[in-house]
Amino acid sequence: VQLVESGGGLVQPGGSLKLSCAASGFTFSNYFMSWYRQAPGKERELVAAINSAGGGTNYADSVKGRFTISRVNVKNTMYLEINSLKPEDTAVYYCNARLWRGTVLVYNYWGQGTQVTVSS
Repeated sequence: VQLVESGGGLVQPGGSLKLSCAASGFTFSNYFMSWYRQAPGKERELVAAINSAGGGTNYADSVKGRFTISRVNVKNTMYLEINSLKPEDTAVYYCNARLWRGTVLVYNYWGQGTQVTVSS
């Protein structure tokens, strides 16, 4: 099983990035997918999530209107489009894949993360 994030980097405030998460080794289309982030000295937090079919999404209040999560199941890839970046968006962004059987979490996978730094 692999989740490989890419697309991070250094960007100026107000800029944009598009992160990708390429999945392999499991049936991607069955999994609930999320993006998390962790800033230095802070706990990892949920940024955005998308259901297995891609028809349902939710966002942290701090990113609503600026971040867009999406997925293309035939490409086994999830995306996070980030606009109007702020310095407080600086963090390592992680891809997460979860498979639920009812209310039981059966599988829970993490990527290695990609660094996003917002600075002038």
